[in-house]
Amino acid sequence: MLDGVSLDQLRTFIAAADEGSFSAAGRRLGRAQSVVSQTLANLEGQLGVRLFERKGRYPQLTAEGKALLSEARSVAASMDLFKARARGFAGGLEPELSVIVNVLFPTETLTRAVVDFQAEFPDTPLRIAVEGLGAVIDSVLGRHCSFGIRGPLAIGHPELASETLLDIRYVMVASSRHPLAAHRGAIPTKELSRHVQLVLSDRSRMTEGRDFRVFSQKTWRLSDLGVKHAFLRAGLGWGGMPFDFVAADLANGALVQLDLAEMIVGSEMAMSAVYRKDSPPGPAGRWLIERLQRIGETRGD
Repeated sequence: MLDGVSLDQLRTFIAAADEGSFSAAGRRLGRAQSVVSQTLANLEGQLGVRLFERKGRYPQLTAEGKALLSEARSVAASMDLFKARARGFAGGLEPELSVIVNVLFPTETLTRAVVDFQAEFPDTPLRIAVEGLGAVIDSVLGRHCSFGIRGPLAIGHPELASETLLDIRYVMVASSRHPLAAHRGAIPTKELSRHVQLVLSDRSRMTEGRDFRVFSQKTWRLSDLGVKHAFLRAGLGWGGMPFDFVAADLANGALVQLDLAEMIVGSEMAMSAVYRKDSPPGPAGRWLIERLQRIGETRGD
């Protein structure tokens, strides 16, 4: 009997409780009072519970009715969410959004965008992984994510489309206790080669045999930016870092910025959204990309 309880009956129950009368509930629902009364009588018969006392001028919720009202509201709200998500999927909304983010991308910028994303798409699960160099592109090509956020990796793929998000400042640094910190003027590569350079490694084989911004033959390879930061602060080597990541260290003197004489690449590094041309991001992914772009335009303002 209870299996026959319908969402329409629950909505009628909620309307009658909210409006305080069957006639007002009928006006709210666009139905005759007699239909509301009959619907509620049928619901009470199916439940085996009296929901309203009908002795006075206006129906009053019984103790059982009051207890069941919150459950009815919960069921109706869940169904509204179910239908809203179904409409979203029918319109192309992703059931979840998966993003692979370059390890150098500013965490503050990503966090601001995700806060706004949660408000706009509260029921869309978000999956974020952090990778470096070719691992981002590898994940996108392998269809392991909706889109990726990559750095300026000079590897072209005709299957991929790319959209610029923002530029980040990339600086070469060392501990204030490191020998290179005492060097006056631009540091030649010969001098750099005498010291260990800390370099982020690539988990993928996309960049196998290739190095980026590597000036020393003595290198330690690390796969975690946080570990690299700690090693730099400890004076274990020198290397490049996103400026935002080390700004506080440069301000308090824990790290110093190095001037490389033969630095042939600029300190600005472009970050872009990248995705497969045959499966571009849906509405949620498109929204997040555009939000990242807007935040990127205001950075430093």
